[in-house]
Amino acid sequence: MAEENLSVVLYAKGDLRIENRPIPEPGPNEVLLQMHSVGICGSDVHYWQHGQIGDFVLKKPMVLGHEAAGRVVKVGSAVTHLKPGDRVAIEPGVPRDMDEFFKRGQYNLSPTIFFCATPPDDGNLCRYYTHNANFCYKLPDNVTFEEGALIEPLSVGIHACRRAGVTLGSTVLICGAGPIGLVSLIVAKAMGASKVIITDLFAERLGVAKELGADFQLTVKKEDGAQQLAKKVKEILGAQPQITIECTGVESCIQTALYATCSGGVVLLVGLGAEMTTVPLVNAAVREVDIRGVFRYCNTYPMAIAMLSSGKVNVKPLVTHRFPLEQARQAFETTSQGLGIKVMLKCDKNDQNP
Repeated sequence: MAEENLSVVLYAKGDLRIENRPIPEPGPNEVLLQMHSVGICGSDVHYWQHGQIGDFVLKKPMVLGHEAAGRVVKVGSAVTHLKPGDRVAIEPGVPRDMDEFFKRGQYNLSPTIFFCATPPDDGNLCRYYTHNANFCYKLPDNVTFEEGALIEPLSVGIHACRRAGVTLGSTVLICGAGPIGLVSLIVAKAMGASKVIITDLFAERLGVAKELGADFQLTVKKEDGAQQLAKKVKEILGAQPQITIECTGVESCIQTALYATCSGGVVLLVGLGAEMTTVPLVNAAVREVDIRGVFRYCNTYPMAIAMLSSGKVNVKPLVTHRFPLEQARQAFETTSQGLGIKVMLKCDKNDQNP
């Protein structure tokens, strides 16, 4: 085992360092992983640029990264379902307590949950990392490490579509064609949505959406009015969508989502924006439009692995840039500039393949 554990550590707002840390030892219920592929998420960039997201404030140095896959190199004394050499996808959220949320199957809502790269918990953008073995999922031979890392954003799409009630024949509007809008699109189509329309400011992103199965793409401009856009969506679809999945967090987009959705439909808020947002609440209320939120995901990894292994979904086109771990700073700059879609960091010096 190489004795270095190169890690990408955020010390404070704007202070990103690449440093060597000791290789950790797995506890009884943990596995030591040699990390292979870790995607950069918008939240990683946000912590780097702002030092906090909402109530989660960086107070001490923290290893970034939570979209990850790696190889087991050592197992804890109580671990029976994994062995060295196994390739795994890592679910970053591990409940610490068997509280009411855990018992209800909504462990993502547990206030004491551990979550990679959410202060104060360290992430896995490093060479070696220990994680609870029950939240490491074995990858089938036909699923790559990069696909394994993409299960994390894919999980957001699965949880979003489940919460929104996407099913056979659903008509869906997706606001925003970034990584989360695109995984929501992929999952909505796999779950049987008959028509999906997706909006974005950037035509390139909508081009990728088309490639991934979007039936209609609508390029929007910042000055477009919410009601005007809602009308355009109806004209393109031929009717108002039953479900809108809002992935931007932008106030005007949330307004569009509410106006656009048919009476009795569902608006699902995935994107996180300003804490206080002005929306046409009465319009939604009198039309019985349900407004639902999501916080991360739960119980999604087995479904995601089955979808990838069966070929029902294809996430490979999402990866547009790759960097070795040593070039983490360039990778973060690339993501922050909005270039491409998903930037992947390769953590294993001897294996830079997908």
